[in-house]
Amino acid sequence: MQTHALIAQYAHSLRALDAWLERATTHATERKFDVDVLAQARLAPDQYPLAKQVQSACDAAKFAAAYLSNQKAPAHPDTETTIVELRARIASCIAYLESVPESAFAGAAERRVAPPWLRGKWLPGAEYALRFATPNFYFHVTTAYAILRHNGVALGKMDFIGPVALRDE
Repeated sequence: MQTHALIAQYAHSLRALDAWLERATTHATERKFDVDVLAQARLAPDQYPLAKQVQSACDAAKFAAAYLSNQKAPAHPDTETTIVELRARIASCIAYLESVPESAFAGAAERRVAPPWLRGKWLPGAEYALRFATPNFYFHVTTAYAILRHNGVALGKMDFIGPVALRDE
């Protein structure tokens, strides 16, 4: 398992999420409404709003990096209520992900991952990364995308994918 590459992909997707929030700000400015109303937008009444989707995506990424590198994740109190604050949260999370050296992931596939919410149970690192952390991360990123798209922010598939370094022959 290439854990460092997986964590780098999370950072890439968080950068895309940040770009969507920047696009949402432009959208709101052009349409003359307060962009921060989008922080509480949701697709369904029983669903997390955009702010919690962003917080949860960041948490999924940082906890994956921490658990798989046997480190303690940085604390974030989930107090963000504005787009600016959410973008700062994303930047903080990306900085953390990029601070974990590749060498810290040695043995990650076999490492016992036992988050507190598993109440004494555990998963091998590879299973945690592939069966829980990654789907959980993309669930929240995708839902944030859908909330913004539903609210009129002009986003497409390439915005979701993010920048790709294409090469000439």
